[in-house]
Amino acid sequence: MKIDFWPSYLVFTRRFVATEFLASFLCALCVLCGSTPAQDFKQVHHGVEHAQATKEISGLNVKINLLRLDLKKVRLDVYHAFDKAIGLETTSSIAIRKGAIAAINAGFFRLDKSEWAGDAAGILMIDGKFWSEATNNRIALIIVNDEKATKSIFMQHMDAGPHIQFDKTESSRPVGINRERKAGDIVLFSHHFGATTRTDPSGIEVLLKNCKDEVCRDFELREGGNSPIPNDGYVISLGTEFIGLNPGLVSKLRNGSKEKMEFRVTNSMKRDLLTKLLSLNADITNGVSQLIKNGKIDITWEQEKASKSFVETRHPRTAVAKLKDGKFLMITVDGRSESSGGISLQDLAEYLLSLGAVDAMNLDGGGSTTMFLDGKVVNTPSDKEGERKIGDAIVVTLRNNRK
Repeated sequence: MKIDFWPSYLVFTRRFVATEFLASFLCALCVLCGSTPAQDFKQVHHGVEHAQATKEISGLNVKINLLRLDLKKVRLDVYHAFDKAIGLETTSSIAIRKGAIAAINAGFFRLDKSEWAGDAAGILMIDGKFWSEATNNRIALIIVNDEKATKSIFMQHMDAGPHIQFDKTESSRPVGINRERKAGDIVLFSHHFGATTRTDPSGIEVLLKNCKDEVCRDFELREGGNSPIPNDGYVISLGTEFIGLNPGLVSKLRNGSKEKMEFRVTNSMKRDLLTKLLSLNADITNGVSQLIKNGKIDITWEQEKASKSFVETRHPRTAVAKLKDGKFLMITVDGRSESSGGISLQDLAEYLLSLGAVDAMNLDGGGSTTMFLDGKVVNTPSDKEGERKIGDAIVVTLRNNRK
């Protein structure tokens, strides 16, 4: 760094000169130690800035990728693999399909070799429609869009899941959405899940048709499973034990009675918030846990029922943050390699706070951690096979280039 001193012919007090020299020296020293992340950002598109950094954090080097986004110039959306409620797809593939210039992996999901792989392990809403229920009141990222732009983003603990009112007086316990149905379960399937419920032959299923404003007046009962899912309704799949249902109502269902029966699909979320999110075509994805709230570190892993080892162990991480200047930050931290040691949630929160974060949350990480930018993956995923297939991603499109 070049340090400019005043010409020697100017006369200053000894104290002033000493102060100026000290300030310049400290500035030079800071630069020699490494530029601040803000100085490392390079504009790659209007409203999209990218930075890469290697930092020593708690004794180990970590490689970091950051995207700083101006929401006045870009739009954010959440998309699930192949636009179905189950299934796996790489972050880069989702981004390319949607014509996005950037993307990161998003929510936690079921990762196994079953036909249910990719099922969101927490809340998922796309374009104002619930695809998965919330879990343990965990932190969620809420993106409010209109037709052309992202209007606002906020983070909130959410406890949202459907209730099914089987007649005018009786309501079931909370049920699952678009996931595997086990004995004793009640699961609601929408057309986002696929053509059929993929359930086994046990239990019964109620096909709800002609649904409008939460009310479904036409229904068909089927013994067994794997029922077709109506485009204008749902399927209620009830496991063998029918926990929470009146035996008389079960008898009515089994007998195919339609006498004054009406099915209503409601939600446990507060009515005013739910109405707003649905009307604004919001997208929501899940995370664990909150990192920063109102400009202060507040890691809520205990109330979200995460494990202490998950919080304290150095893992690859993906996170998002709202910044003081109104911009939105996406970050990936590589790990599980000699060149990058991963990061704990405490260190991640402290680092984000140093960048000016006022609210922040942790998304799925580990082998899922991926950042895609301009046609390629810019971080180094930790799986030995390379980029992992994931459940859902947050994609970034320029406002005039959304597909």
